[in-house]
Amino acid sequence: MSRLTGPRVKIMRALGVDLPGLSRNTIETRPTPPGQHGMKATRRRKSDYGVKLQEKQKLRFNYGLTERQMRKLIIEARKGKEPTGDQFLQLLERRLDNVIFRAGFAPTVIAARQLVSHRHVTLNGKSVNIPSIRVKLDDEIALKVTSLKIAMVVETLARPVLDRPEWLHWDDAEKIVKIAHLPDADQVPFPIDVQQVVEYYSNRI
Repeated sequence: MSRLTGPRVKIMRALGVDLPGLSRNTIETRPTPPGQHGMKATRRRKSDYGVKLQEKQKLRFNYGLTERQMRKLIIEARKGKEPTGDQFLQLLERRLDNVIFRAGFAPTVIAARQLVSHRHVTLNGKSVNIPSIRVKLDDEIALKVTSLKIAMVVETLARPVLDRPEWLHWDDAEKIVKIAHLPDADQVPFPIDVQQVVEYYSNRI
């Protein structure tokens, strides 16, 4: 997975934000957009469409979703009782691959997805291999005992990319994470104007 670090940082530079789910590297040393006109690009005023697209792309790349998956989630979010934007962000955060990442088992959402797909993860004691599973209140997520010895997992547990959010209860002795409560919209780990995302999809669904 580390071989893709370069292009991932390029994506973050184009979007102007660090996306921890995409890469553990940052754009701190090169914050300008990629390309020879990067400095000039930062001075250009984006169109309304450009702003909406950029906010949407932040979510799509951080959580590693296809456009089809994004559309399905926004449609589902519209049906909820909460504001569409808040519901949408909660649905993204509740994906199993994201929970594995936020719990500190993997350095990125992409790496977390691989752990799930290769059956290293258990949900409530049962082996699972579907990254898009949506966790619920009181669910317990862990890695198999042998999987805890994977070098990437050992390294990430020792040096997590992010602090664990308070909606996840971490048992350090057992290396188990429990869903203490459902995540709030403001717990997405990067700046996002989700209303722009809702407006982006308003005429496209």
